[in-house]
Amino acid sequence: MSNAADSPATAPDYPLFLSLAGRDVLVVGGGPVAERRIATLLQTQAQVNLITPWATEALQEWAAAGRLRWQQREFDATDLADVWLVHACTGDHAVDVEIATLADAQRIWCVRASDASASSAWSAASDRTVDGIQVAVNAGRDPKRAKLLRDVVAELSAEAGLPIRRQRPATGKVYLVGGGPGDPDLLTVRARRLLSLADVVVTDRLAPVRALDQLAPDVSIIDVGKAPGRHALPQPEINELLVEQATAGKVVIRLKGGDPFVLGRGGEEALHCLQAGVDVEVVPGVTSAISVPAAAGIPVTHRGLSDSFLVLSAHNGAAEVIRRAGCTPVDTTLVLLMGVRHLDQITAALVAHGRDPDTPVSVTAEGWTSEQETVNGSLADIAELAATQEIPSPAVVVVGAVAGLREQLGDLAQASIDAGHGAIS
Repeated sequence: MSNAADSPATAPDYPLFLSLAGRDVLVVGGGPVAERRIATLLQTQAQVNLITPWATEALQEWAAAGRLRWQQREFDATDLADVWLVHACTGDHAVDVEIATLADAQRIWCVRASDASASSAWSAASDRTVDGIQVAVNAGRDPKRAKLLRDVVAELSAEAGLPIRRQRPATGKVYLVGGGPGDPDLLTVRARRLLSLADVVVTDRLAPVRALDQLAPDVSIIDVGKAPGRHALPQPEINELLVEQATAGKVVIRLKGGDPFVLGRGGEEALHCLQAGVDVEVVPGVTSAISVPAAAGIPVTHRGLSDSFLVLSAHNGAAEVIRRAGCTPVDTTLVLLMGVRHLDQITAALVAHGRDPDTPVSVTAEGWTSEQETVNGSLADIAELAATQEIPSPAVVVVGAVAGLREQLGDLAQASIDAGHGAIS
């Protein structure tokens, strides 16, 4: 029974989501408003019918690509046949009223872009986050107010400030997430959102593990980090662990330092998951190959010094580096990862293969943390300098003229350290 105190204009609205996949939706009008509405409708896989004498360039492209059906003419009442939903957004008030009146007579829901208060239906301000979550806000048919509220919710979600973990069993999935060089402030927005969904986090020792302190107590955290001479789990067992956890219906975050596809064995893990029938998604991160030198005031390219760089794994020593870098131009910056233990062999081999002994070299350990330490020298003396200062592994080694810019730029991560952000507070 309706409440007699409520008029149609003041009665509470009934919130509802519609499944429009495969269903006919009519859009009348071809301007920017129609373009925004259709962009959202196409995401729902609705069958979009566009009626308008003219259309924006994007709408024309979508029609040419077969993503919607465009009839280049004025609206006719017969266009409402077999339609589930109508968007009237012609920009002409009288025409929109006519469309809404005809739709109402045929019991078809109609969204009037020009006057939400007079619509039988309207679009809420919405945002899609992760894992199928969609947030929609209705602010008393005040679109601008609704958008402001939606943006606040989206921002909280981005900062993992909302309880969005699944509460019902569902299909498991693995996310290969790049955590950046160590400071939680350098996690991407998507990485933060996904961490708030996690049932299980399988982490490396170089990942921003302090970000895990904010997770719920019942989230399982499994450390599989590798260190020189110590592997908590061999790689095949890590691969199988991801599959086992996802097969059990859990959201699994494989949190790695840097980027999962830059010397992170993310490709191997993704292939293993897919071969086992487990859904997997990669989330890129800020690779230490670029970010750690930047923290030390070293751009890997610089006009007039170097217009290219080569990233190499150096954990197998000098032969591996020379085989890959021996033929590169001398102005190509070499970025060596996991090469501190073999630094004396690598630098000697580079000199033996034609590199100038005076070529600047830098070695940076613990990048983007309060323990960040950088040693600068040349190919002739950097190995001795790094050994004297006991630079730990892993560290990033930069060979090339750009390493000499550190003297002018200094530690560019120092401002973050002093400000007390993230992992370096």
